Amino acid sequence: MSLTRRDFKSDRTFMKGATIALLIATAGLTGCQTGDVMNGGYIFDQQSLDLVPVGSSREQVLLSLGTPSTTATFDGEVFYYISQKRTRSAAFMKPKLVDQSILAIYFDKDGVVKQRANYALKDGKPFDMISRTTPTGGRDMTFLQQVLMGSGTGANGAKNLLNTVNPGQ
Repeated sequence: MSLTRRDFKSDRTFMKGATIALLIATAGLTGCQTGDVMNGGYIFDQQSLDLVPVGSSREQVLLSLGTPSTTATFDGEVFYYISQKRTRSAAFMKPKLVDQSILAIYFDKDGVVKQRANYALKDGKPFDMISRTTPTGGRDMTFLQQVLMGSGTGANGAKNLLNTVNPGQ
């Protein structure tokens, strides 16, 4: 009995097909991004922050750190430098907030730095910087609730609404 291997044409065809399928699958998966990291806002370094000690002027802050992301003018002025880091696992998915930091530079009434603070995501809830919505007082009501609450409650509200639609009846 001989121990020689025999090659059949069907074996070679199968191996060629498997190799081509493996190359196509590898090329297809290589094109997919498995993660996307997006950094936005002002990213500060320790060197530029060291140039702004407590007691420095507003101009020195602007020269060292640049224009702030936003400002507040309650009880003295505050410069906010905001940065966020978001990730998403695929290009079509919604980004998830991973890290957020807010550098706050507080000024006194003379325009001198009185305090520096660095707030991170763990210091509070994440909040949307640009939501383009204005919170209002009260509560949201559906159309039916508005009809029933119109100028009275229950049936009187519906009756008054019908009287305004069909006056004289």
